[in-house]
Amino acid sequence: MQDTDVQKDKWQIPLDAEIVILKQCQMQHNLDSCMKCEKLLDCEVRDKYIKVVYESMNKGSGGGFEF
Repeated sequence: MQDTDVQKDKWQIPLDAEIVILKQCQMQHNLDSCMKCEKLLDCEVRDKYIKVVYESMNKGSGGGFEF
């Protein structure tokens, strides 16, 4: 790792992985956003991504996240 690289915390690593998975899914469906997908409200890929985003935001402090 170079001095200019920012060390990733344990929440950023899974977030980066989920972003890749989400982008691949969007590309496979020729979409540039999940909002345009017919499976928007019933998508395991997006649900997992949202969960990992929340975990990275709260850094393990707990709590729930409900829409």
